[in-house]
Amino acid sequence: MAGADAVRVAVAAAALLGESPVWHPREQLLYYADIPGHKLQRFDPKSGELTHWAFDTDVASFAPMLDGRLLLAMRDGLWHFDPLTGERALVAAPDYDPSTERFNDGKADPQGRFWVGTIYEPRDPPRASLQCFANGTLTRKVEGLTVSNGLAWSPSGRTIHWSDTQAHTIYAADFDPQTGALSRQRVFASWPVKQPGQSLATYGGRPDGAAMDAEGCYWAAMFEGQRLIRLSPDGEIVREVKLPVRCPTMPCFGGSDLKTLYITTSRQNRPPAELIEQPYAGCVLALEVDVPGLPANFAL
Repeated sequence: MAGADAVRVAVAAAALLGESPVWHPREQLLYYADIPGHKLQRFDPKSGELTHWAFDTDVASFAPMLDGRLLLAMRDGLWHFDPLTGERALVAAPDYDPSTERFNDGKADPQGRFWVGTIYEPRDPPRASLQCFANGTLTRKVEGLTVSNGLAWSPSGRTIHWSDTQAHTIYAADFDPQTGALSRQRVFASWPVKQPGQSLATYGGRPDGAAMDAEGCYWAAMFEGQRLIRLSPDGEIVREVKLPVRCPTMPCFGGSDLKTLYITTSRQNRPPAELIEQPYAGCVLALEVDVPGLPANFAL
């Protein structure tokens, strides 16, 4: 399968809700989560091998660590996980009620702090937050969110981006690399909220996961919008990529030159007729691009 933008299927095995793809800088392998499937998956593009680790709860996001382990954000806390042995150890308990909230999108910043948002599953009121894990401590940095997503840093490391998917809004803030402090929070881009009864044909989607390229452009997966968009540093759409599935969830840059854009997708709770028309829902898609992305950061 290839579309007008040469989108192809990279991993044909469908996840229920594929999320949080990470191209491991050392291993040159793609990791991603199936959140409700309670799986961490690893894909080798050279061999085509797909392996996974199963857990007893949601695994939402993660970052590679310098010692070969991964820092996992799961519903029940942050864990160190060793893919070689399968052993994991709790490093931080959540400060929320896991019956109604869980960790969601998370990434390490260039200094090795792990930033992770949450999702408040009842959606109302907006109780989710964006948190930072550093020196063994979780600290809330942004509150009043519903579905925290879209983490990415500018190439200079001095601007942080995140989104609230429910609010159809991407935010930016000045970022102090030394302290991790945020200032001058502002709206980077926003879209109209889907109206009751509105056709998906007229709905552009809402911002889910994201990735940053070397030119400082922000690539966002527009959930239910069946598209991937590239936003300039000023928040203007400079490219739109139509996709063969309704619900992309997050892009990441991979390959030896970081010019392959991998895109996780979802099939969870989608109408049966849509899944018949879109058999690649839940698969990992890929697109070759001209501008490379920024490599994944290691968590300390």
